Amino acid sequence: MKIGYARVSTGEQSVEAQVDALKAAGCEKIFREVASGAKNDRPVLKQALDYLRSGEDTLVTYKLDRVARSLPHLIEIMEHLKSRDVGFQSLTEEINTNSAGGKLLFHIMGAIAEFERDLIRERTNAGLQAARKAGRVGGRPRVMDDHKIIAARSLLDQGTPVKDVAMAIGVSVPTLYRWLPGSTR
Repeated sequence: MKIGYARVSTGEQSVEAQVDALKAAGCEKIFREVASGAKNDRPVLKQALDYLRSGEDTLVTYKLDRVARSLPHLIEIMEHLKSRDVGFQSLTEEINTNSAGGKLLFHIMGAIAEFERDLIRERTNAGLQAARKAGRVGGRPRVMDDHKIIAARSLLDQGTPVKDVAMAIGVSVPTLYRWLPGSTR
């Protein structure tokens, strides 16, 4: 069975043109949603995905951008559908994973998305290596330097309570314990 999903971004827009196209494509049930495509949480899309039956149904949308907010998000949805043996069809782009050509096109899109992720990873790693060579190390700056450690030990040796020492040098009590294990006052 073909299950339709139509979405518009705002209440001023209408899903009716999408619904008409989905009905013409043979959709027996259509889920309608008003939500921004940039939103991660789209409850009606989730309902539509949960409604689909393995090995029997095909999710149909008017256009790819109606169902996914980005190419990686589209790939994620497609992998979810594939794992459940559910087909996918986009009317505007003429993609139908129930056909050999549609599967090929989808796999090409998936390979491009994977290539994009790999390029981002490579650029990130190259940037981190260049920063390390330049002497910059990532992560949060240290809260405790040598001066604070010496001051904290001195105050603790004078009998100052740990809570007061932590406050005096501007760190939390757990941080003080982490840097000066065995401090018990």
